[in-house]
Amino acid sequence: MSTADALIARAARHSGRWLVLLAFTALAGAAAELLLPMALGRALDALTGTPVSGAAPNASVPAAVVFVAWLVALVVACDVLGVLASGVSGAEAAQWLRRRVTARVLAAGTTTTRRFTTGDLVTRAGVNVEEAARGPEAVVTAASLVIPSAGSVVALVLIDPLLGATLTAGLLVVLGVVRAFMHKTTVAASGYQEAQAEIAARLVGALAGARTIIAAGTQDQEVHRVLAPLPRLREHGLSLWRLHARAGVQAAVVIPLLETAVLAVGGLRLAGGHLSMGELLASARYAVLGAGLGSAVGYAGRLARARSAARRIDRLLAEPALPYGSRRPAEGRGRLELRRVSVRVNGSPLLSDVDLVVPGGCCVAVVGRSGSGKSSLAAVAGRLLDPDVGSVLLDGVPLPQIGREHLRRAIGYAFERPVLLGATLGDAIGFGLPPERRDGTSPGNGLPSSGGIGPGWRSAAGRVRAASQAACADAFIRLMPGGYGTPLSGAPMSGGQVQRVGLARAFAQAERVLILDDAMSSLDTVTERQVSRALTGSLAGRTRLIVTHRVATAARADQVVWLDGGRVRAHGTHESLWNDPDYRAVFQGAS
Repeated sequence: MSTADALIARAARHSGRWLVLLAFTALAGAAAELLLPMALGRALDALTGTPVSGAAPNASVPAAVVFVAWLVALVVACDVLGVLASGVSGAEAAQWLRRRVTARVLAAGTTTTRRFTTGDLVTRAGVNVEEAARGPEAVVTAASLVIPSAGSVVALVLIDPLLGATLTAGLLVVLGVVRAFMHKTTVAASGYQEAQAEIAARLVGALAGARTIIAAGTQDQEVHRVLAPLPRLREHGLSLWRLHARAGVQAAVVIPLLETAVLAVGGLRLAGGHLSMGELLASARYAVLGAGLGSAVGYAGRLARARSAARRIDRLLAEPALPYGSRRPAEGRGRLELRRVSVRVNGSPLLSDVDLVVPGGCCVAVVGRSGSGKSSLAAVAGRLLDPDVGSVLLDGVPLPQIGREHLRRAIGYAFERPVLLGATLGDAIGFGLPPERRDGTSPGNGLPSSGGIGPGWRSAAGRVRAASQAACADAFIRLMPGGYGTPLSGAPMSGGQVQRVGLARAFAQAERVLILDDAMSSLDTVTERQVSRALTGSLAGRTRLIVTHRVATAARADQVVWLDGGRVRAHGTHESLWNDPDYRAVFQGAS
């Protein structure tokens, strides 16, 4: 069994009791359909005066008719319940798959986003999950079609072996059609889904740059660029329709011929006195029931698309999640050590043999030209990304050995373009904080009246307010209609205000190390100076690693690390490095 088929099997196990109900109704309906032709034949024989099971004709007529009515009612009930169970079981399977895909994408972190575009990830977690979730239902329904067909062969053999042989020969032809159709459909569906993902990836990129596109007046060019894979999508789509049409035509030709052949043989056997009228009627019904295997073409197509989608999902699930240990960080002030750290992406080096020690409580600025590896250094320092070579330690403990909760409480991040998560502004700043701190204080027990976000501020609400004050965000948040309770969707903010909220989130979370990845680039000079005072004041007890392009920020840091081509070119105080003209050139054009 392939990994994609195994994934569909696991989705089936997580479909809940509804898939079991679907299987039960499919089996019960198939059994009722198998009994119905024989029951109709016996009822016809009873009505025409042919003895049924040795009983008098008149006595067996009511029982035969009632039995037929019960079977018809059972078939209808099974169809109704089957439709309901099919929909709910598919929804349950999709929910399980979507949870698993989302969890793996977030657990793998930046590794996944480097390998897959955002649009591709959305397509796999959306359309592909829905298609794969239909796989279990397609398997159960297709399998249920085999039962009437196989049962029809057995029933015809019992009625007349020649009829059974005729039906068997026709069903073998139908199975050949279904098998060829499924193989070709899987290939075409894979190409269709890949083209879908490419269009989605281009569209997401265009939406992210919508302002630039409008400003440049390039809407028409972008439409052509986004829809460039459309001819390929159309071709794969037409290929799928052609395959369906060809298989449908083949089934439409084979099935009537099969039914005609069974009826012709049955007529000859009736003329020879080997069959009764009731048996001929039953044979005709069994021929139709057996030929129902031709409808498996539709379910085979659904299963083929499900398998193709499951392959795409499986490739995503194969991405390794970032593993965590169980240790707590050792006692310390946030000493960071990078030992011969190297990072490569698609074979290109981003960092090479970086050795760096950031003393606990020290403020270190990381500078360098674009592409020098600053963001990669910030990523490995807080374990958003594991280095390909080397190790990173926090207070003497390798980061992979520290438990996730302990590591994420110890290190806080702020980014150049923060994404705000949560329902309100207060939620966005406190995102990731536990609802209660160590002294049991819960949010809502009161807010601090003055600055400082050290260990004394235990409540989450207190940390949120104090962090906002340090990030110079408290003043404009108070002016919002609902203050900290203002919904994010109703809080219009400038780029600098969004960046301040992102800084506040990092300040509230970090207990030992604060990493700012160009997180003050959108702040005006006055605000940047105020935030810098907080970094050297109320936040001075934490280790601060600040990626910056601003000379003033580098000048305020205790130490500066100068990166060039993914390597540490020099480190020291800003004053000592300023004598190097190449160092001064790093800040040309920066404020």
